[in-house]
Amino acid sequence: MTADGAADGSTFTALRTQLREAAAAFAGGPDALEDILLGIVDDVDRAIREPLEIFPVCHHSPASATAMARRLREKRPKVVYLELCEDMAPLLTELRNCRLPVALQAFAAEADGFPAQWSPLSVVAPVTEASAEYQVIAYALETPGVELVLVDRSSDHVFQWDARGERFPAPGSGPGVPDAVPDGAPAGEEDAALHGDAVGVEIGDLRPRFAELEEHLLRHGRVRHWSEWWHQYVELPLGDGDHDTYRQVMFLIGSLFRRLAPGDPHRVRVDEDRERHMWTRMRRHLAETGADPADCLYVCGAFHAASRVVEFGLLGADTFEIGPRTATRWQYGLIPSSHAAIESQFGLAAGSVSIAATLWAKNLKRTRVKPYRLAGQTGQAGTGQPKMPGTAAAAAPTAQSPPPDRLTGFLEQPPALDRLDEAELLGWSVEIVRAARRSGYLASTADAIAVFETSILLAGMRDRARPTPYDFQDAAVTCIEKDTVPGRRDVRRLVETMMGGDRVGRVGYDALPPLARDVHDRLAPLGLKLQQRGVRRALLDIAARPELESCSDVLWMLRYLMPHGAARPIMGERKLGERPIQESWDLALGTHQRALIELGYEGVSIEQVLEQRLRRTAYDPRATAAAVLETVEDATLYLRSRRLAGELGDHALKVLSAERGVDGAPEVLRRVRRLLAYYRTGEPVLPPWIESFVKTGYAHYCTLLPTAFTDDDAGVRQVAAMLGFLFDMEGLALSLGCDRTQLELALAQSHPKDPPKTALLWAARTRLGQLTRAELRARCDEMLGNPMVVPAYPRYLSGFLHALEPVPGLADFVVEAVSNAFARLPDRVLLPWLPTLITTLRSDGAELAPLLVREAGRTFPGRLAALDEWVPPWRARPEPEAVRPVRRAGGGHGAALLTAHPATCDAVAGLLGCDGTWQSAEPAPPGVAPAGRHPRTAAALEALLAGS
Repeated sequence: MTADGAADGSTFTALRTQLREAAAAFAGGPDALEDILLGIVDDVDRAIREPLEIFPVCHHSPASATAMARRLREKRPKVVYLELCEDMAPLLTELRNCRLPVALQAFAAEADGFPAQWSPLSVVAPVTEASAEYQVIAYALETPGVELVLVDRSSDHVFQWDARGERFPAPGSGPGVPDAVPDGAPAGEEDAALHGDAVGVEIGDLRPRFAELEEHLLRHGRVRHWSEWWHQYVELPLGDGDHDTYRQVMFLIGSLFRRLAPGDPHRVRVDEDRERHMWTRMRRHLAETGADPADCLYVCGAFHAASRVVEFGLLGADTFEIGPRTATRWQYGLIPSSHAAIESQFGLAAGSVSIAATLWAKNLKRTRVKPYRLAGQTGQAGTGQPKMPGTAAAAAPTAQSPPPDRLTGFLEQPPALDRLDEAELLGWSVEIVRAARRSGYLASTADAIAVFETSILLAGMRDRARPTPYDFQDAAVTCIEKDTVPGRRDVRRLVETMMGGDRVGRVGYDALPPLARDVHDRLAPLGLKLQQRGVRRALLDIAARPELESCSDVLWMLRYLMPHGAARPIMGERKLGERPIQESWDLALGTHQRALIELGYEGVSIEQVLEQRLRRTAYDPRATAAAVLETVEDATLYLRSRRLAGELGDHALKVLSAERGVDGAPEVLRRVRRLLAYYRTGEPVLPPWIESFVKTGYAHYCTLLPTAFTDDDAGVRQVAAMLGFLFDMEGLALSLGCDRTQLELALAQSHPKDPPKTALLWAARTRLGQLTRAELRARCDEMLGNPMVVPAYPRYLSGFLHALEPVPGLADFVVEAVSNAFARLPDRVLLPWLPTLITTLRSDGAELAPLLVREAGRTFPGRLAALDEWVPPWRARPEPEAVRPVRRAGGGHGAALLTAHPATCDAVAGLLGCDGTWQSAEPAPPGVAPAGRHPRTAAALEALLAGS
């Protein structure tokens, strides 16, 4: 409506005249200021003349809730249109089974039609008792014949319309979250994160979007943050106002913030589309049902009540088309909320929602308005419902006349001087001192007096006759707070607790999804109240009560699926092939109720959810063979499912065959060892998938081994794990048809240049018999004797340490090599290497250190007195010859024994049918004679060995 059109009515003529004169006085003539001021009045006039009564609200406002309850009892509307996501309507009846505050939630684990990085999608709408929306919901559900219609965009459209702006919502930002910086620091407890990363929607997001305007209001209002300004200049004055005054003031504030909002094109478009959507829904509903607009009530935020879109009103243009939803599958439920979570998500000052709840109780007592409450709701003393007729009867007249101008009088009247309630302030002062002493502060009666006087002083400095809770909070911090906080909570947090505390809601058993109810039913044998907040200690004596083993299975799955702290084992562990005997758990399912409820969106049982997550992890395009093997182990450990383990194992084989790197080799080796040990001890035969995995892995790692020895990206730990897989699985692989020649050729083609990998190659050749211990010891002595190689010797030792993974039989040699290094290396080489040795043993050698310690304990003397006379074993034994001695016929003990006792040999020869005579011993063994008669074979062998 334009200014000229609005001038036809006489409701705000006087106000328009005053504003026009004020604009001319301030600006020196007609300009944009006059257009803004008169436009605000036009918006108010347009809203109050709408045939469908609009009730503007602000979220979590006690004044809005009080005015809402009063208006519902006066008008008794038959149809109530509420600004809330239309797809959340089925959740409203479940509020009876909850203790407020709770949040309505729409959740989608996978996004179909949205960017993949947005997953999971979550939208929450918190509901508190001191809110206008709760009064509407309770009235509609408790009054027969009343229809409640949710008219705001769906949860799917929340993300659709956000995607049009081509921005990705991050945690704590996105649709429905104010752009302004949050007021104050939110509570630093876990309750502030009850909503997780969900996008918040609320009825009546009313906050200046013009930073300079908010700064101006805070500075001239002498307050610290927006929540305090709203409490002082809107909540308190409107607490006793009548219906017309309340509506006109809220329309004025909504229009002011709307006209002074910055021109963010995307946000303006979303706001206007929401208003078009809501008015289109209401017009369609009225046309379909034939309801009388006089019997209807439209509850929305004051910001949207002052809308200027052409679709506004029952006579607005019908040009908006509501688009279809995407293919995303949405799940709906209720999750617990808290005052701290609401403050954290919507940028409110810490403690403001708790103060609002306290003010709501005071408003009810002062105005004697009877609020609406859901019958039988947890935490309610009574319904508070009056005796009503069977159906709602409209009390409003059939012909509505424009309400009188209450806005001018409200703006002209001076602020009411609320008298100081000394008894209330004194009670606050005494109570905060008592709470501070309980928390460890050295507070006394003098501090209570100081808080009392300082509160009055601060209120006077801020032009207030009566100290507000915010003034009292500042005074308490000034007088009691010390340099350090002795307990868990500081004084500011103690004041918030004293003013009402951080109330945490709870979703009742009947409102939980099937999965959550199934979990509580299966844990019922524990005899604990797991729905309550806090930690509960569960003791499971499974040996005495075998039926508790099923509870143990549920708890281990919950530990896997839920956040840390929801189910924490104190005693007991779960390993492959082991059965539990006794376990002890700390359970906090009530504290983590939101996580349990969100599990219910993924399936009807925790087994189903666990299987889905294992499949999702295994079939992820970025999954490695080690990650897939982990899912195989988890499927066996938690689900005991051979079918799922076999399916995931077959997929692990495909992933391993496609890998071209060896980064996951250590994890693959560790998990394959565990699975093989489990199947060999618990199953009659090995599963086909693990046989195929070992066979394929043997060939795969043989192929990659030469490259890994020379590749700088492949570390020594990864190469050692590859060799460990090849040597450990060699017996099984050879029995399945593999050829050891593959490994021998892979080692022959490996030519590492890095000292640690060179030591690994030597250890592998020793394991295959291609290198003797004597030759290996000689190479180490040669390096110690070469000054050019001595600086690199510690790196060779690091390779030998990692070689214990594939060749644990070299433990004694590694002890010998390390001992020689400490004995012969100079300090300038040894000391810089010690940190590397320690970090290697701590990070990569956690499993190898016990082997070294055990071998060192066997080698070194056990007493200090014996250390002086101790001779190392590698020095005590004679040095072996480089060339193995040729055994002669007469020199061996076996030949002398046969010659002295020929009867045994003759008996065996007769049994085998062999004829022969005994010959006397000759200087040369008989085996040398063929070599002398046929020298070409020996010459060819010599040429072959020389060439290799």
